[in-house]
Amino acid sequence: MSSCCPPARPGEEPLDRAPVAVGHARLDGMVELPGGTFRMGTDDPDGFPEDREGPVREVTVEPFAIGAHCVTNERFAEFVDATGYRTDAERFGWSYVFAKFLPGELRRASPRLERTPWWCGVSGALWRHPEGPGSDLDGRGGHPVVHVSWHDAAAFCTWAGARLPTETEWEYAARGGLDQARYPWGDELTPGGEHRCNIWQGRFPAHDSADDGFSGTAPVDAFEPNGFGLYNVAGNVWEWCADWFDRAEQNRAMRGGSYLCHESYCNRYRVAARTANTPDSSGGNLGFRCVVDV
Repeated sequence: MSSCCPPARPGEEPLDRAPVAVGHARLDGMVELPGGTFRMGTDDPDGFPEDREGPVREVTVEPFAIGAHCVTNERFAEFVDATGYRTDAERFGWSYVFAKFLPGELRRASPRLERTPWWCGVSGALWRHPEGPGSDLDGRGGHPVVHVSWHDAAAFCTWAGARLPTETEWEYAARGGLDQARYPWGDELTPGGEHRCNIWQGRFPAHDSADDGFSGTAPVDAFEPNGFGLYNVAGNVWEWCADWFDRAEQNRAMRGGSYLCHESYCNRYRVAARTANTPDSSGGNLGFRCVVDV
């Protein structure tokens, strides 16, 4: 899977999860879309055939409404305060954090993965403490909630009377009415030299120049929205989708790329790109948005 998304949890025991009551909480910023037939997928030569991004095919989607942006830390806090919900990261006791975001002592004390040493398994890292003990959400209430697993995202949606988008819904919405464009705004990554998304600039993983204005997460409404009014469907944080990634039904699909994606190894901020992770996995660049039927 993509090395800019958190690795899967290493075969830990499954957790017993208390059910969350179905609710009808306020969902701000939903965009109603009419549905219809569009061309999904890509045959982009710069894509990843092993991810089954193609072939390009016509797909029909029913009308639905989708969040204009990802669920924020502020909104997720309302859910936790109302339900007492504990995320998978809290119950496992740790989550993945990008190494360069950690203070030296914590970075040295946190195990790294051999193949992706920029990821550290940090004890105490969770949505309220994104970089582990000593970190907080000060100034990040309007940023996307991270360190949420697929189970956590689905639980929030249940509480809110919503659900996670299917991959078809997500891609239809992310395209913003454009046919087969590489990005939500067109085919150029930085038209006229203007940054349109929060991704990695510089040499990964050593140096992020943050030319787009952000190192780490950006506010959920950063940059201009696409043609349907959706923000940050490219970069910022990976977004969980409802679907299984493949027939093995071990990993759930994710879309959109994140602030760690870079053209040198993971240009999965393209609108047709996809990756996956186990439904109990979490990390500092993994979030979600909601969908409701109309």
